[in-house]
Amino acid sequence: MRHGEIHFYAPGLKRYRTSEYASQDPGRFVSVSVTGAECALRCDHCQSKVLEGMLALKGLSLYDAGTELAKRGARGILVSGGCDKRGRVPLLRHMPDLRRIRTELGLTVRVHPGLPDEETAAALAEVDLDGAMLDIIGAEETIRKVYHLEVGVEEYEAVLERLSRHSVPLVPHIILGLPYGKMMGDWRALDMIARHSPKLVVLVILMPLTGTAMAGVTPPTVEEIGGFFDRARMTLPHTPIMLGCARPFGPAKAEIDRRAVDAGLDGIAYPAEGVVGYAEMRGLAPRFHDACCGVNF
Repeated sequence: MRHGEIHFYAPGLKRYRTSEYASQDPGRFVSVSVTGAECALRCDHCQSKVLEGMLALKGLSLYDAGTELAKRGARGILVSGGCDKRGRVPLLRHMPDLRRIRTELGLTVRVHPGLPDEETAAALAEVDLDGAMLDIIGAEETIRKVYHLEVGVEEYEAVLERLSRHSVPLVPHIILGLPYGKMMGDWRALDMIARHSPKLVVLVILMPLTGTAMAGVTPPTVEEIGGFFDRARMTLPHTPIMLGCARPFGPAKAEIDRRAVDAGLDGIAYPAEGVVGYAEMRGLAPRFHDACCGVNF
């Protein structure tokens, strides 16, 4: 994907502006939660805080919400939500609306399915998705202590296989430092992903959120993160790799973003001040997208 270019993304999760990226339209790509802020798992790193920043349905059907968004100029949506106690986002009952949003409204659709079962995976195959975004975890301890799930690592590989078998485009995420700032299981997650021909891969970094159990946690060092970027690039030489929305703020963010450029990653969401210029100095032509990582309208 790179070929002398680098892509910068600004999905409509928050207002965003730097001196280098001023054309963002937050209503062009909108994140919708089908459960509002409710989540049965309340994982230690999130505790529903991320859901609070998404559009809640508030009694509307998903199709009606999509219609309103389309009228306001939206061109794509991310359909997400909280998980049940088995790690599944309850998307199945929304499948007719998802199909109508694609066929009648023409919106680009991505979903966060959690750990979809066979029925959900088969139904997603009928939607013409741009991608299914799912966190892949490579350590049993992280699954139990952070996600509060009683499943093994093999369930994550099974989900990759299930969606791949149904030809659902895979957009797997790895959260670096998820087990309280430690790099544990991330390499195993990368190897699992590499076996299933993903459409693209998104790397994000633990971002300690106020009001969560990880509020005071120190994320991995820039050196550790950069080393993983290099490993990911070597493992998936022909797969687009993006640096996603979540990562620490402050001076470390700019360092991480520059390291992503150096490692040959293909795109960065919400780039830090100066990173666009840094990429240009490295001979890369910037391309800007008011959407989720890897979405090109």
